[in-house]
Amino acid sequence: MTATVIEIFLIAILAGVVGSVLGLGGGIVVTPALTLLFGVDINHAIGASIISVIATSSGSAIAYLRDRITNLRVGMFLEIATTVGAITGAFIGALVAPKFLYFIFALLLLYSAYAMVKKGKEEVPTNVPLHPVAEKLGLDGEYYDKALGKTVSYNVDRVYEGFGVMYGAGVISGLLGIGSGSFKVMAMDVFMKMPLKVSTATSNFMMGVTAAASAGIYLLRGDIIPIISAPVALGVLVGATVGSRIMQRMKSKTIRKLFIPVMVYVAFQMIYQGWRG
Repeated sequence: MTATVIEIFLIAILAGVVGSVLGLGGGIVVTPALTLLFGVDINHAIGASIISVIATSSGSAIAYLRDRITNLRVGMFLEIATTVGAITGAFIGALVAPKFLYFIFALLLLYSAYAMVKKGKEEVPTNVPLHPVAEKLGLDGEYYDKALGKTVSYNVDRVYEGFGVMYGAGVISGLLGIGSGSFKVMAMDVFMKMPLKVSTATSNFMMGVTAAASAGIYLLRGDIIPIISAPVALGVLVGATVGSRIMQRMKSKTIRKLFIPVMVYVAFQMIYQGWRG
């Protein structure tokens, strides 16, 4: 048992690094690792995954907030769309065939992966107009990029499209019970034309808020098992702290190269689930 706990802890460190760098939480590594490598029940694995998302957000939030990479205004604005979407998804669960949603969102992810590929070596978006809504809400910002060694100012465009994508991500999360980290990054990077580093940092912040809100439900269900969740939380916290430092030293094109395969993987997972449904 001790050896297993140590192994879970080490895998959780990897999950924390990946989640912090890519803005995906950590569940994308934790859930399959627990179920496939350790034979953990899927419900208990998801419960541990929720804890890992909170730990990733907590571990990276300090560094990202201190260096003003996280855009709190954008995060809270888009969180409205995600929350309303999740409630909608819970209500329409009996009315819509989930497999169609799987296919729709898989295509959206593949389109976004293609859009990211087209960006190629672009480090920060250029010539981005400031959307009137973004100007009114003060969504634009700036941060110091340690990889480039300069302060980067950025505008936020296509607010309605980004809000719509986040609403859809909330719907599919509420309806299908899956995470939406890839959609959060996609909404900000591809649609709202924000720098990728700001998108991943803000995504980490948003997922922590969402996960904290749902953790109580999993706890009441008995899906959060301390012997599993404790090493996951500690490992992910360590990994996220390290990952937040690594991300700031990486160039955006490198992060994009890591993120694109993840989006394609999630898209094909959705197609598979839709096909099975």
